[in-house]
Amino acid sequence: MHKKIFLVTGVAGFIASKVAALLLADGHRVIGLDNFEDHYRRLKEYRLDWVSKQAGAENFSYLHKSVGDRNALENIFISEKIDAVIHLAARAGVRQSLEEPAAYMETNASFFFVLLEAMHRHGVAKLVLASTSSMYAGQSAPFSEDLPADKPLSPYAVSKRAAELAAYNYHKLYDFDVAILRYFTVFGPAGRPDMSVFRFIQDICLARPIRIFGDGKQVRDFTYVDDIARGTVAAAVTPSGFEIINLGGGSPMMLNDMIAGIERVLKKKAERIFVAAHAADMEATGADISKAARLLAWRPMVAADEALRATVCWHLKNHAWITQEGL
Repeated sequence: MHKKIFLVTGVAGFIASKVAALLLADGHRVIGLDNFEDHYRRLKEYRLDWVSKQAGAENFSYLHKSVGDRNALENIFISEKIDAVIHLAARAGVRQSLEEPAAYMETNASFFFVLLEAMHRHGVAKLVLASTSSMYAGQSAPFSEDLPADKPLSPYAVSKRAAELAAYNYHKLYDFDVAILRYFTVFGPAGRPDMSVFRFIQDICLARPIRIFGDGKQVRDFTYVDDIARGTVAAAVTPSGFEIINLGGGSPMMLNDMIAGIERVLKKKAERIFVAAHAADMEATGADISKAARLLAWRPMVAADEALRATVCWHLKNHAWITQEGL
């Protein structure tokens, strides 16, 4: 395989750190970019340190910069012959986006245009863009990629749809080769603390009640982070033209069943507090992943029980520091 140079944005993030490690293990060079936004900073430091200890890490370099920093991007594209960009930097979180909608649009859409323009100026035309199953609000699962994506329930979904449209625009105008990956409820070790699986494990470990929005019967297509990272790397090395591709676990389950699985691994029962369903939450998600199988030869490999056990074990191993303030 021809070794390439990849720019991975948001490299201290949950998914991006795994993607960087896989690329390094394959012998590629990775330029990582991350502005280390203050949310769960210590966890990002943990991930970045983890990447630096992986196979092939001598081919890894990191810049503490924002995707919206035009000068930083200019310097990267001048000094490195970038073959492809894997754009994973974003403000994530459905509910948080209702608190800061303008900030989400700036980071996820406006800053993305800065990156697209830098790519265009320097002749870099291969792009992988991380998107979300939130695009399918108002549709019936399982979701296929040709369904309309015009009923967003949150500013987060609006901002990610804007990014999708921007990527399509640069494909049409400048012949960018684009793979848009719609991820479905990603979880795993060192995940985002605001995600349900992380919160449930942490609260049960600390004997705190867990808070469930709705009745717990909402369905999610939980997808293990290692599978997501493999699919992302596959998209980065596969010509796409322009494609939107679902990456999902393929076996959706109720939230109550996920909680029961955590209880089994921890051998502890959760005290459950049910609160009103959130207007920005989807009732059910489920991915049609046949396109990923066809175009990327990808399917999820890690069984749900195995993925959940690995996630819980990581929490137990790192329990002391992840329960401290300022995560």
